[in-house]
Amino acid sequence: MAEELPETPETTEEEPIKQRKNGLYPGVSDELAENMKSGWADTELRDLEPVEQAEHTARRRAALSARFPGERLVIPAGNLKTRSNDTEYPFRSAVEYAYLTGNQTEDGVLVLEPTADGHQETLYLLPRSDRENGEFWLSGQGELWVGRRHSLAEAELLYGIAASDVRELPRKLKEATGPVRVVRGYDTGVEAALTDKVTAERDEELRVFLSEMRLVKDEFEIGELQKAVDSTVRGFEDVVRVLDKAEATSERYIEGTFFLRARVEGNDVGYGSICAAGPHACTLHWVRNDGPVRSGDLLLLDAGVETHTLYTADVTRTLPVNGTYSEIQRKIYDAVYEAQEAGIAAVKPGAKYRDFHDAAQRVLAEKLVEWGLVEGPVERVLELGLQRRWTLHGTGHMLGMDVHDCAAARTEAYVGGTLEPGMVLTVEPGLYFQADDLTVPEEYRGIGVRIEDDILVTQDGNRNLSAGLPRRSDEVETWMASLKS
Repeated sequence: MAEELPETPETTEEEPIKQRKNGLYPGVSDELAENMKSGWADTELRDLEPVEQAEHTARRRAALSARFPGERLVIPAGNLKTRSNDTEYPFRSAVEYAYLTGNQTEDGVLVLEPTADGHQETLYLLPRSDRENGEFWLSGQGELWVGRRHSLAEAELLYGIAASDVRELPRKLKEATGPVRVVRGYDTGVEAALTDKVTAERDEELRVFLSEMRLVKDEFEIGELQKAVDSTVRGFEDVVRVLDKAEATSERYIEGTFFLRARVEGNDVGYGSICAAGPHACTLHWVRNDGPVRSGDLLLLDAGVETHTLYTADVTRTLPVNGTYSEIQRKIYDAVYEAQEAGIAAVKPGAKYRDFHDAAQRVLAEKLVEWGLVEGPVERVLELGLQRRWTLHGTGHMLGMDVHDCAAARTEAYVGGTLEPGMVLTVEPGLYFQADDLTVPEEYRGIGVRIEDDILVTQDGNRNLSAGLPRRSDEVETWMASLKS
């Protein structure tokens, strides 16, 4: 990784440019500074088309404007976060900002200024890095170091929103009058400029509204989620083809294999991949992925590709590493499959959100009573929640730009709500028998099974977006054999 050049007096007249303490160059000569200002071709892009979701983001901003008339609304993208010293994590825009703009660049801020008949929208962004003061080659965030940014004029073409220099925004926000709301937690500079103008309660109302807006997906979002799922299916196929290499190394090989598909076809993984072999499958969010992969064990793979527009899949399959379930593995797997079938069948418009969870939990409770692992009757088990020793988690969640989407929505609109066409949720029952659980027979211990699919609520029922991956145990075995042949 190359070193940045140091700042010099010539480059700091407008704004200091950060330098490394131990850079190899002591300074920049006047002649070099002058030389770097000229001789560059015009690279302005003048024939850009709007991003695909522009019509949808415009509609979303209109709904937001209608909900908060007469109020200034401030929605930041967020800033780069330091990983270590002077290296940063890859930037991932705040969901609220990307949902309303289609833009994903750091430091961006969407501001809706109240007018007599709605709001005036402005997208505040960093312009292209300055060539007069040397920022483009001297700053660590300059164009020659991290790549070209869109100009403000280009941004207006892409996103259909008037664009201004974000460096002017703090002053404007400090001078603002009237009611203001801001989405908190992403940009401390923006929040500091508004510190005497906002309240936590009013800001939370804005965050909740933006979360509930995403409960029902539009046609663009459903298409993006299907893209994410389709890439995820291919990622699972990739993993099955290299299970022999994972056996020779570790769960890391599985993680890396899936990540390759995510980066080639999408933006990233939507969350840390869970590549849990053997007893690690009983740890719900096993993301260390540093354990052995052994023939005869199960592999619980919970992973999702995130599209370039930040919509993620969330799919889980529990696969026999050697391609064939043992008798006890099949018994547990088939019970989870039966529970998932009951859960998926309960997903339909007009149903209570909780119905699919209750249906799946009932099947699992019945199995646990049948196997003699917990004392019935089933109604007693469910009333006391005794099945949760082995089922542990809820049976699903909303899915979208966040893997656990719409998390700030009111309980009565989400868990206590009713399913509508356009909602997308996961159905993911599981059974987990910990390796040290002395209340179950030894043959059960260390086996964890989860099956998870992404389900779209339709006008007349549901559609399994991840149906491209087999679920039934015999079909899984046939599918795995076909990929290894």
